[in-house]
Amino acid sequence: MKLGVWIVREEAKAVGTAIADGLNGTLFTPDQFTAGSNQDNFRDTFNQYTYWVLVMTTGIAYRYITGLTASKLSDPGVVVIDEACLHSISFISGHEGGANELAYKVASITGANPVITTATEANKDIIIGIGCRRDIPCVVIDSIIQEGLIKVNKQVSDIKHLATIDVKKDEIGILEWCDKNNVPLQVIPQAIIKSRPWTYSPSEWVEKNINVAGVSEPCALLSSHRSDLILQKFSRDGVSIAIAQQKVIEL
Repeated sequence: MKLGVWIVREEAKAVGTAIADGLNGTLFTPDQFTAGSNQDNFRDTFNQYTYWVLVMTTGIAYRYITGLTASKLSDPGVVVIDEACLHSISFISGHEGGANELAYKVASITGANPVITTATEANKDIIIGIGCRRDIPCVVIDSIIQEGLIKVNKQVSDIKHLATIDVKKDEIGILEWCDKNNVPLQVIPQAIIKSRPWTYSPSEWVEKNINVAGVSEPCALLSSHRSDLILQKFSRDGVSIAIAQQKVIEL
């Protein structure tokens, strides 16, 4: 993955650096060019990278990209994130170019909300919050997820994403399950869970070892919008899951 991170203001350098470091990308800053405008330099560089993260407003991103795209099958995948790290938006080549997956990766680094508008992805309404003890095998994780889905009469194809706490972002079993099932993983910072402990079933073990009241329930709710838990914390074999369903707003 050859990834570029482009900022338009020096104030965004800390955000850009965190994303570039986290994704092994290259950071471009306005002060590194001696000639040409920042926009012109971006246009000259655009097709040299397969992925872009643009730290700017969507309006600026639109002006920067206008005239550069050719086909969703060949264009770089582009994610736009605001300097406040509120939203990580899959902007260009969401499905084919990998921007949807990239939006989740950027969100996991920054704590932003991933915004996916691709029809086949946006229609998925199930979010599974998950926590587990260290080194739980993928097969065990799959077993409890499948059991949970049966309880709520849902399938893997209904899952928008899995969500877990940042201390579990490298948990092999969770990552392997997501990879096998082509389901994104959203990572929720521990500090956010601590400040919004939406937990129906607190865990003394989790409180003692991770310093939050729970993982699966708050992760499911914090990573979704207008949602309700349709399955409260369900635990077995060192794995806990909770399932939230997003509400559909009828216009």
